[in-house]
Amino acid sequence: MIFVNGYPVKTAQISGFSSLTSTQKQVGEKLEKSRESFYYSSPHQFLFEVVMRTNIVAAANAMRDSGAGFATFVNSRCNPQYWRRTAYGGFLLRSDARPSDAISDIFINGKRYGFECTTAIMIMMYKAILETIGAGMFDQLFNGLLLYSTEHDEDLQIIAVPSGDSLPGDVRYVKNPEHHPNTPQWQGENLIDLGNGQFFGHGIGTGTIGEVIDVLNQKRMPGATVSAFLTAEIIRPNYRLMSEYTRHPIRRLLGGVI
Repeated sequence: MIFVNGYPVKTAQISGFSSLTSTQKQVGEKLEKSRESFYYSSPHQFLFEVVMRTNIVAAANAMRDSGAGFATFVNSRCNPQYWRRTAYGGFLLRSDARPSDAISDIFINGKRYGFECTTAIMIMMYKAILETIGAGMFDQLFNGLLLYSTEHDEDLQIIAVPSGDSLPGDVRYVKNPEHHPNTPQWQGENLIDLGNGQFFGHGIGTGTIGEVIDVLNQKRMPGATVSAFLTAEIIRPNYRLMSEYTRHPIRRLLGGVI
């Protein structure tokens, strides 16, 4: 259910909704039909969320097709034209590289990159916000990027929801509690909800939750009896706060106060 300025509304009543693409409209309609309640102080906040959710799904599909490999931190690799690989396997933006170019390069020259699934989630989030706010604004906000596990720039506002409806662009996690001790990279898989019953996880690919669980169950220790399972928590950007970037491109959000 959608609320704007405290009142429940239908997507068709929201100013600007009719100008969205058919894919974006489908995402907006899923928000409207959700059992969760989504509150916005303006139509702009709602439209921003719809557009960025759509761009997260697009980023997941683009990563799937990029040729980027799966690699543990020990074996991670990156394009040195844009990134400096750290001793712990992260990627630090070169001082002479534009953040927008560096993120885009991962999707253009994917075969030069290898990283694990958590870093992949952050990369897809950066790609989505880049496509949502544009290169100029992105470069102002995200200079000095470090890609490493869940580390992320403070301007990439990420929140955790204890439970709720899984919606396009949401991050889900399938935990594998009895993974083989020799392969800790299979202790779980971070996934992007593609919105059609399919999920993308870097290293596994695209499939249903059941198919992801089947793959992880093959990575368990001998004699394991506990199946991998989808956890309840949902990770998603704080769209309402981040929507202000399109209005105040050079002002950072500190504690949600502008």
